[in-house]
Amino acid sequence: MVSFFEASLSELSVHRVGNKQQDEFYVLSDKSMHIQDELLNQLLKQYFLAPYQKINEIYRFTHPNNDLSLNEIFHFAEEVFNNGELFHENSKKIATYLYEISNHPKIKSGEVYVVYFENVQIEGDLHDAIGIFKSETKESYLKVSPAQNGFTISYEQEAININKLDKGCLIFNTEKEEGYKVAVIDQTNRNGEAVYWKDEFLKLKVRNDNFNQTQNILGVYKSFVTEKLDEEFEVEKTDKIDLLNRSMKYFKEKESFDLDEFANEVIANPEGIALFKDYKQSYEQEFETPIADTFDISNAAVKKQAKDFKSVLKLDKNFHVYIHGNKQLIEKGYDGEKDMNYYKIFFNEES
Repeated sequence: MVSFFEASLSELSVHRVGNKQQDEFYVLSDKSMHIQDELLNQLLKQYFLAPYQKINEIYRFTHPNNDLSLNEIFHFAEEVFNNGELFHENSKKIATYLYEISNHPKIKSGEVYVVYFENVQIEGDLHDAIGIFKSETKESYLKVSPAQNGFTISYEQEAININKLDKGCLIFNTEKEEGYKVAVIDQTNRNGEAVYWKDEFLKLKVRNDNFNQTQNILGVYKSFVTEKLDEEFEVEKTDKIDLLNRSMKYFKEKESFDLDEFANEVIANPEGIALFKDYKQSYEQEFETPIADTFDISNAAVKKQAKDFKSVLKLDKNFHVYIHGNKQLIEKGYDGEKDMNYYKIFFNEES
């Protein structure tokens, strides 16, 4: 999705932002830097940009009042794109604004890097981009150096691992009227304890393209099978796994999604189809995320979601049965003498 093979790091400003609720402060640098050391320049590009090579979701800036100019980061980015001489002043405004919204007790202090890149590729096109990054996690490193008759060992504390970017966003200078293209990284917020980076600081919404349409419908269908079906029907675990397997087979074999075709081929039950369509509609209304009835399938989204479509039948703590194909080859029964359930599995060859 994002490539930095042709990218150059033009300008860099570094500030430090603490947690306002913890009575910590912020420190702003007086001027920006132009990195002349080629090795350092490459290491910084590796640190800032490499994580985005695996990013598929693209966001846009938004605002509750539907006025993009009221989104602070959109406004600062627009000023920089319009006039590069305002880069450092706006980088200070960005750091100050981040400090002002850092009110959650678990938000960590750290350095904030605002970077201007040229020629970063996204979706096949080259654009200038503004990067905003925050380093929160520090590590200790050992350094071994040759010395007379042997080696010396030293260390450095509070150092940054360039392979572990904590938080970041890339704002691409394209499609401004729609809220720019924005790619996001948030590695230290996986448990949801402080959603300030994407929701409060950046104020983003997911771009509703084929990747997100594919990801959303697969997520809705998985939730429907694993949670909603039990409210209306008695469904065996093997039947749920079969429904999930059939849906993944559909998305891997088809080039485009059609709601009616999908429902008839995968669910194949009038009551279940009606229930699924109602469930999809309820999701769209609750999360204000419309999902089209037809769209081109994104293979990248299918590959990502496939990891969550588990086809494992867990039997007590003794057995895990992986079901990948025909559910007619597995039968469930009950043994009265042992007072236990059992599964009978049919196969041709053992390997």
